[in-house]
Amino acid sequence: MKFTLKTVAALAVTVAASTSVLAQDIVRHGAGSFPISSAVEVPAGKATVYLSGNVPAVIDAKAAKDSLQAFGDTKAQTINVLEQIEQQLKALGLGLGDVVKMQVFLVGGPENGGKMDFDGFMAGYTQFFGPAAKQPNLPARSAFQIAALAHPAWRVEIEVTAVRP
Repeated sequence: MKFTLKTVAALAVTVAASTSVLAQDIVRHGAGSFPISSAVEVPAGKATVYLSGNVPAVIDAKAAKDSLQAFGDTKAQTINVLEQIEQQLKALGLGLGDVVKMQVFLVGGPENGGKMDFDGFMAGYTQFFGPAAKQPNLPARSAFQIAALAHPAWRVEIEVTAVRP
């Protein structure tokens, strides 16, 4: 096959363009003062890692196993779950700054009149994401109140999507 100078030049431009697309950074669009991104753009060629939902671990082994005291309130459960996610990401060579999408499932327990404790969730969340956490990479995020999780004392389940830098 015979290549012309024009064909070789066109091929070089195509390869260069492909390389620059792969080298692009993740773009996070702010959501004002709220500690989330309103949108996150991930360029082609980045590896995406989907973590299954994480639920809280027991923090008080002396408490009854089906009690809220065993797992803590929404803030404590949020901190516990985000610490687990942080460890899981670390084992994969990633960190919380690599999270681009987060889905949060909150249960409204009787301690809050059946309503989710969004303030408690945010008190835990902002220890990991936002200005106070000194972690500037904010994920796009959704938070939902759901009827229940698999354990009666769980108030929080979080799943994340991360991108390898």
